[in-house]
Amino acid sequence: MRIVSTRAALLLGSATAFAATPALANEQPERDYLPSDIVVTGDADGYGTDDGLTATKTPTPLIDVPQAVTAITRDQLDDQNATSLNEALRFVPGVSLETGEGHRDEVFIRGQETTADFFIDGLRDDAQYYRPLYNVERVEVLKGANALIFGRGAGGGAINRVSKKAEIGDLRLAGAASVDTHGAFSIASDIGLPAGDALALRLNATYEEFDNHRDVYEGRFIGVSPTATVGLGPSTELVLSYTYDDDQRVVDRGVPAFQGRPLTGNDETFFGDPDYNYSDVEAHIARARIDHDFDGGLSANATVQYAHYDKFYSNIVPSGASDTDGDGIADTVSLGGYESGTVRENLIGQANLVWEGNTGSIGHTLLVGAEFSRQDTDADRDRAIFGAPTDVPLADTIFVPPFTLDFQRASTSELSTLSFYIQDQIDLADWLQVIVGARYDEFDLESYDIGNDFFGSRKDDKISPRLGVIVKPQDSLSIYASYSESFLPASGDQFTVLSDTSINLEPESFETWEAGVKYAPRADLLVTAAVFRLDRKDTAFTDPVQNLVLQTGETRVQGFEASLAGSLTDQLHVNVGYTYLDGEIRSATNSGGIGTELQQLPEHQIGAWGRYDFTDKLGAGLGLVHQSSQFASFSNDVVLPSYTRVDAAVFYTLNDRVSLQLNVENLLDEDYYPSAHGDNNIQPGKPLTAKLGVRFEL
Repeated sequence: MRIVSTRAALLLGSATAFAATPALANEQPERDYLPSDIVVTGDADGYGTDDGLTATKTPTPLIDVPQAVTAITRDQLDDQNATSLNEALRFVPGVSLETGEGHRDEVFIRGQETTADFFIDGLRDDAQYYRPLYNVERVEVLKGANALIFGRGAGGGAINRVSKKAEIGDLRLAGAASVDTHGAFSIASDIGLPAGDALALRLNATYEEFDNHRDVYEGRFIGVSPTATVGLGPSTELVLSYTYDDDQRVVDRGVPAFQGRPLTGNDETFFGDPDYNYSDVEAHIARARIDHDFDGGLSANATVQYAHYDKFYSNIVPSGASDTDGDGIADTVSLGGYESGTVRENLIGQANLVWEGNTGSIGHTLLVGAEFSRQDTDADRDRAIFGAPTDVPLADTIFVPPFTLDFQRASTSELSTLSFYIQDQIDLADWLQVIVGARYDEFDLESYDIGNDFFGSRKDDKISPRLGVIVKPQDSLSIYASYSESFLPASGDQFTVLSDTSINLEPESFETWEAGVKYAPRADLLVTAAVFRLDRKDTAFTDPVQNLVLQTGETRVQGFEASLAGSLTDQLHVNVGYTYLDGEIRSATNSGGIGTELQQLPEHQIGAWGRYDFTDKLGAGLGLVHQSSQFASFSNDVVLPSYTRVDAAVFYTLNDRVSLQLNVENLLDEDYYPSAHGDNNIQPGKPLTAKLGVRFEL
């Protein structure tokens, strides 16, 4: 049978941003960098022993999950004063940030680029926008192919945000505010109201204004997220939630490259048009989830999520710097430009049945589930046509020639998916567990390319297996090996339109082999290490000799990672990770020839954050982010230099209601370039920036 009681202290659970009961006067509240219940859940009801880990959808101790998982708790997010997803992900080794063209989250996970492998409470949230953290309990990064749990994509991994939810009996009135040295500020509130024995309400809201060191940058964000939890009896719970996010900001495409490196001396220069470069996003996400516990170890849950995204952005873009007089100094920059709009509607339904029981002496945690989705997308794009040469003088203020807009493309698409999955976590003995499962996915995509008057449709079906073996010499130690697969249809991760080429292509495939160890020397500390190999196959390649499109492209990433998360002492809380990555193209693709190094894949990455409380009132934090040099794109022509960024913080508790904190980013004022979008959109890192914050609860 599954041994749960002795591992209960190893279940990864929830950490709320503000405690429901205030700390005693002069007492420092506990910090959870690895929450005390080590069961992770990626579903709408947060974390708890009645629901399971995002990586398995079942009540599974993190120590018994045969894959690498990084969790960033609410306490760590608060200590770092992180308000956006990309701020939090900078501290996750194995994850590299793409600039996302200055208007969206985009990441590399184990070398695999994605704009769509983002989830909220285990359901897909794939529109292209910046995701906030004001209504988030925790961020989880699950590495390796994850199709069994998440479906298409997730070839290198998946990023899941776990929402805050209303808790029955919980009364709270809490808030936070901060301002930094550039003038950016944010305010947030978290209000919880019990409304009887079976109803609770909660409202999270925030307002932010953006600013930084760049000559042209501003914007604002409004977020409102109410939730309600309804007890429908001793065994049934209903959770309702709605989120409205409204983001307006300048689109900053960074600096171009020169002589194989980021252009230096112009880190504050805005290579765009202040009156034209902006983005506007409105996102509405509504969700309902019901959970029910039956007798005999049987439980079920069902979720429906509707999302509507309306996005527009426009930008002038640097496309390269040149030396026209031969003195070795850049003196001109080339410009391009375009604007784009997208409206997307997603409807997702998911249902899971979980049984925990025994067949004779063998224990089982059996998952059977189904998911359907419908996604409708309308997209258009116009390009800028300049009336003068696009090579303009390089200066502190870039002159943008007059331009007009010309139609480039427009499309509509309808995607329907249907998925079924089954997984069994089998306890063959107290020291031996096996996890085996498979998922069947069916895709039906229809699209119309308006500009080319091309209608296309394609159906795909795939089976994605998963297998893991876990050996447990003791309850606090797991040694595992696993294999998993995922896939990505040829239409790409955004499914906007089929072409006369992609309509004939099979999905790309991802295969991950991983072996590792997880050890919990104490109930609030977890040490992990893993080696892995990820093969991406069936990538489209145009043979230059035959001029035929072949699906023979292949890349490989292999590496090692290690992490330490939790409390080393009652005063010292840490989350430290290291990743070594080695990746290259193994069979020619359209991106490069054999031996080409993968883009934005640093060989070495370190992400570390720690907090030490000297007294009940005074604490300090220290963080470090390191990345070795990496190529900006598959061309391997432009190098992003290695860098090390040091952050620091000071925390002071005024009383049992109010605390202050000072966060300093880039304490040593390092010049660095952490991310890029191709060779000529390279984002300079912030100089030394201080942020003063206050938190309160009544």
